[in-house]
Parts: sequence; structure tokens; C-alpha cells
Amino acid sequence: MPDIYGLILAGGSGVRLWPRSREELPKQFLSLRKGDTMLQDTVMRMLRVAPVDFMYAVAGGRWSALVAYQAREVARVPDDFVIEEPVGRNTAPAILLGCEALRRRGASKDDVVVVTPSDHIVSDVAAFDAAIARATAAASAGYMVMLGITPTHPETGFGYIKRGAPLGDCFEVERFVEKPDPEAAESYVQSGEYFWNSGIFVFTLETFERELERTSPDLFAAFGKDYDAFLEEFETLPSISFDCAVMEKAERVAMVELDAGWSDVGSWDALYDVLKKDGFRNVRIGDVMLQDSKNCLVDSRNHLTAMIDVEDLLVVDSPDALLIARRGSSQKVRTIVERLKTGVRREATQATESARPWGRYKILCEEERFKIKRIVINPGKRLSLQYHHHRSEHWIVVRGTALITLDENERFVHEGESVFIPRNALHRLENPGKIDLEIVEVQGGEYLGEDDIVRVDDDYRRTCSKSPEA
Repeated sequence: MPDIYGLILAGGSGVRLWPRSREELPKQFLSLRKGDTMLQDTVMRMLRVAPVDFMYAVAGGRWSALVAYQAREVARVPDDFVIEEPVGRNTAPAILLGCEALRRRGASKDDVVVVTPSDHIVSDVAAFDAAIARATAAASAGYMVMLGITPTHPETGFGYIKRGAPLGDCFEVERFVEKPDPEAAESYVQSGEYFWNSGIFVFTLETFERELERTSPDLFAAFGKDYDAFLEEFETLPSISFDCAVMEKAERVAMVELDAGWSDVGSWDALYDVLKKDGFRNVRIGDVMLQDSKNCLVDSRNHLTAMIDVEDLLVVDSPDALLIARRGSSQKVRTIVERLKTGVRREATQATESARPWGRYKILCEEERFKIKRIVINPGKRLSLQYHHHRSEHWIVVRGTALITLDENERFVHEGESVFIPRNALHRLENPGKIDLEIVEVQGGEYLGEDDIVRVDDDYRRTCSKSPEA
């Protein structure tokens, strides 16, 4: 029996889920329902498919530490769980990089690889397991397999797959269709022959190499070398999706139908469709009170939001931005984000609440020349050794005990005590205790941007230079 390996693609920006999702905190790192983040849900779902030692996540350098941290919160992943892309090059090079890592780990040509994005919702995990089992059988028979989602409505934001002749528990793929116009999407759904392209792929390494050589000789030339040589050439590879590079040109492609409450959560409308609703078809997340209202999604996690006599609304409240839209209009959120970026508004990129490999932070207040943060450092964790050119910082310990490095000196700072960090002073914040360390940080200076950080040393292998993350 072949072994089954897993690759989790941990990229994607998710700007259509603004204001929850930001450039510095994409949707895969968010908890859009109660509990775990979308990445963590994906890790747990894939652990039902492949053992943890047969699994990798592929991520850009900006996210590798956060991917590893969130994965370790739900599973005992190995130290090399994250494969770091030298640069972003779309899904085809990312999958090639992951397959090279699997070969280095010992995967044979007959072994099966399951590739999945990290930012999807799958409500019926048992149905997902059954679909993967059928896809694995088809892959072992020499097919490049993809999961096709049973469409629930005429969606114009997805690519479609037209099923062909039956192949036992799956179908041949007759054709691929790019994102259609509304009329075409309606006809596809009515026909019952078209399925949404999930971006989930299953294949053996032998079939993958055969089809890669035939469909994308330039990629295959790089892939045929060892792992380190492939890394050196990665930046020169074309930026192309796996669908375009391989699947749409492959000779033997099969589709397994997946009807499991799937969503790529590409918009607030998509999230509304898959979440549990009350008797008036409202989705309420957080502290929400509705009176004589129906068909709404309200996400309010920071304070109470009350609504009266409204219907068909999307309301998403964050500490620094409020989104209100008609249901059905959430695809236009991308336009709002583009306008914010054009105006160089921090709300487009900066998250007021963010997870980090060492813990989390929340911006409590930000005005000209000062910013106040609540910072929580997990037990045994520490921030990078760093300094700032343009700001000073004042740290007040409100819970736990901090170990502070300031220039060449170390000192313990206890609850109720504080320390001042001058600009250009080399410093580090560490939690040596067994409980969370909580501090309030007051920044002051002429420039308070998150990119005024120069790292000298970092536990999480992030670049020791200016960076938008502490």
C-alpha cells in the first residue's frame, strides 16, 4: 500500500474579508467561526488523511513562523514542518517545492500526495475523508485528481470543472472553465455537469513527474534536481498556478465530487452561506442584539452591536474600521481596500489585533506621536533582540514577570513595575514564567510605523533587519 503525504499551501491574502483580514494578517490565520483558525482547522483535517511526519506546510518567509506557531497549538508538528518559499511564485512552484521536500523525506514514486489550501471551510469532515479516499484510489490508478465542489448557486468568482465519463467512483474531466459571467454560471449550475474547482489536488509522485515533464518542461527541468539546487533556482521560476501549468494540460485528469459544506470563504457572503443561522436566518458572531431583523451577518467581537428593523445586511466591526454592505455586494470590498491603499491608509494593511509566534498584541489607542498596545507573551517565549530609530517605548507589566534585556544588561520586571526603552537602545522582552506575561506598551516618537524595527537576533528565523513584525 502506498503512503499518503500532505501539503498545505499557507498563502493567500483574503482582502475581501476586510476589515477582519489585513495584509499583515491574512484570513488563514483568523478564527472566522468559534475556536481554531482556518489554518488550524486545515491541519486537523489533514491529520485524518496523513500522519504528521508525512506532512508539510508551504509558506512565504513572512508567514513561516506564524504557520509553525499556529500548527503547534493543535498538533505536535516536527521542527521542519514549514517549507519556506524564497519568494512568492504562485501555486505551481509552491507545490513543486513541497514535492521536492517530500522526496527528500523519503516519499517514493508510488506514494500519494494530497495538496490543499489552508483557508477553506469544510463543515462535513467525514464527507471530506470519503472524497479523499476515492481520490487516492484514482491517483493510484495513474490520474491527476482534483476535488470538484457541488455548486449551490451561480458563483462567478470560481473556476468550474465539467465532468466527463464515469470512472468508477469519480469522473473524467472534460474541460476547465475560467470564472464565468452570470449567465454562463447560471447555465452551469442548472446543467448539473459543472463543479467548482476547489484547488485540492491528489496524485502520486510518479504521475506528477510524468505530467509535469509533458506540460511544463521549464518547471520540470528545475524539479529534476535535488532540493537545494531547486531552492537556488526558485526565484527564476515563472509565477503560474498549478491549474494552468499542469492540470489543464494533463492527459489523465479525474474529478471526485465533494459535497461537504465547503467554502473558500472568499467573501462575507460566502461565510454567511456556510455558518449556522438563527430562526430569522441571521448569523451572529460576538456580542450582537437584533430586533425584528432577518437575513443578516453581524460580526461584532469588540463591543455590543444592536440592530433594529433591518434585513439582508453584512455588518463587520473591528476596532478601527466598520464595514456595512448589502448581502450580495461583498465582492466590492476589494475595491474599498484598493482605495485605502491608494490613500496610504493603515487600515488596509495593519491589523489592530494580531498573532505572533511569541503571543499576540492589540492596539488600544493610536494618535499622532504616540501609540498604546496590550502585548501578551506566551510562557517561555521572547521577542526578537531589536532596536528602533524613531521611537522610544515604556513597558508596564500588568501580569506576570518580564525578563528585560536593555543594551548589555538583564533585569526582572514584576507586576506593577515598568521600564523605559530609549530609541536606538538594543532591547528584548521575554517571559521566563509559567503564565502569560501581559504588558502595556506606550510608544512615543515622530514615526511609529511597524517597520521601524531592526532585528539583531530572532528565535523564529525571521530576517534580522527592518521588518513589519516584532
